[in-house]
Amino acid sequence: MTRGLPVFLSLPAVAFLMVACSDSFHSSSWKANDIDFKRYKTYAWVSPGDTTISMRRDDKLFAGTIFLYSNEELRKKGMMMVKQRPDVVFMFDTQVDDRTRYTQAPTLSLGVGYGGPGYYVGGTAPIAGGQITAVPYQEGRLIIEMFDTQTRKLVWRGWAEKSIEGSSDVSNLIKSGVRDIFYKLPVKVKS
Repeated sequence: MTRGLPVFLSLPAVAFLMVACSDSFHSSSWKANDIDFKRYKTYAWVSPGDTTISMRRDDKLFAGTIFLYSNEELRKKGMMMVKQRPDVVFMFDTQVDDRTRYTQAPTLSLGVGYGGPGYYVGGTAPIAGGQITAVPYQEGRLIIEMFDTQTRKLVWRGWAEKSIEGSSDVSNLIKSGVRDIFYKLPVKVKS
């Protein structure tokens, strides 16, 4: 994936941040080839509302929390946030997709057999169960992208996703997702 995504927190995306069924995210990243990440020392954010497409979004409730934990992780990498002429800019996006998981109830079988010494014939036949059930759930995703300000090209993208079903502490959920994403960022500024 190489296309840029807008920065926004849509109303359905807030559900991603508010609920989760497991403690761990599935996280991954992509980076552009032939990029020297050592040269990136400063950054800024493209804030929600800074792009035309994000102006139609009406809910940016958790943007500040995402910024807070992202800045914390970027500081650990040795990067410094600046207001003018940053080396890179970051954007984030959230997505929630409706999914369906199919489960099958256990089958109860009855076995019948007959035979004599050394010879046996038998079989089983299902008498109950085996019904396939569709279970709807949602999968949430937090995506953070990094653009080189000189070339204006996407140089890195990290994302974390998990299926969401139960309630959870929003702040800790965001913190875990952001930590998993930035763990994969190949930037480490030497002090």
